[in-house]
Amino acid sequence: MSLPPTLTTTEQVKEFSAELEKYPVIAVDLEADSMHNYQEKVCLLQFSTIDTTVLIDPLEGADLGSLRPVLADRQVRKIFHAADYDIRSLSRDFDIEINGLFDTMISCQFLGEERFGLADVLRKYFRVELDKQYQRADWSRRPLSPEMIRYAAADTQYLHELTEILETKLIEKGRLEWVQEEFLLMEAVRFADHPEFLFLRFKGAGLLKPRQLAVLENLLQWRDKEAQRRDCPLYKVLGNKEILEIARQMPTTVNQMDHLSGVSSRLIGRYGKRILPEILAALDLPDAALPVYPRGERRAKDPQIEKRVIRLKEWRKQISAELEIDPGVLINNALLEELARKHPTVEQDLAEIDLLKNWQRKVLGEGILQTLN
Repeated sequence: MSLPPTLTTTEQVKEFSAELEKYPVIAVDLEADSMHNYQEKVCLLQFSTIDTTVLIDPLEGADLGSLRPVLADRQVRKIFHAADYDIRSLSRDFDIEINGLFDTMISCQFLGEERFGLADVLRKYFRVELDKQYQRADWSRRPLSPEMIRYAAADTQYLHELTEILETKLIEKGRLEWVQEEFLLMEAVRFADHPEFLFLRFKGAGLLKPRQLAVLENLLQWRDKEAQRRDCPLYKVLGNKEILEIARQMPTTVNQMDHLSGVSSRLIGRYGKRILPEILAALDLPDAALPVYPRGERRAKDPQIEKRVIRLKEWRKQISAELEIDPGVLINNALLEELARKHPTVEQDLAEIDLLKNWQRKVLGEGILQTLN
């Protein structure tokens, strides 16, 4: 099997972009280096038309601006599998917008597929085996091996045929309109801006007291600088569990750090003396300078609302079994709680529930009202 061509120059990308405009459907994927570098970036793009597969190597310096018109053209369908990260990355790295999306992973979820990773789906429908070792490969290294190139090409080569299969099934089940709304919402996703405090994006920070938060923030800032210096992902410096435990306990000596649960002696031996000043600096802050975790409006517990949530979850379990869709895909917990709190009683009230999607209102609205009333 011959390798697909890899484009490396701006002129080659321009010529290929013009060629793409001739096709009503193109399949797209990308490879990034988030497992290996501090600042993740798109390292390879894969495109498959019905006729051919072509790779683009952005690390060679080619300008990808010529791809913007065709990828933003809603009249040209773009097939992705699990588009969320790809859409965010293309916007961040190249200011590329995706319109006309068809996401095969979302389609699989709404068809009730138990396994919807690309490797599982290709195995099921085409008996194709993807080598999972390349999922964690360093795609920023050059040259790419022939095996990596073949793996990357396989990510898009089967998406056209897969889309035909899935779309037929969605139409048969009457769910094509459901996923089309999901696709439109997915097209708008973007990476969030960098927060003022790193702890705002750290799981578990909301359970800490202000002094512990100050320690956590200093540790996170130190880890960020260290990862940037070494050009590696954050987790390769110090894991989240270890950082959270240190912030909780606020040790004042390296010896105390070495006795913390879940924090290895190897890590303390390597970083203990370097992170100790960050902890002590946080402990020296005056109370007025301590960070405070932002809280939403605290609502008093309402037994009636809690009962409604329980009833809604029981109803969701039943309807998801009937439709053979995962309950969280059908309607998530945040929406159930919003419905229980606002307690719509008639169909018009459902329009006031911002989290409720149009397809959910049409398909699930009657069941929601009956359950609540």
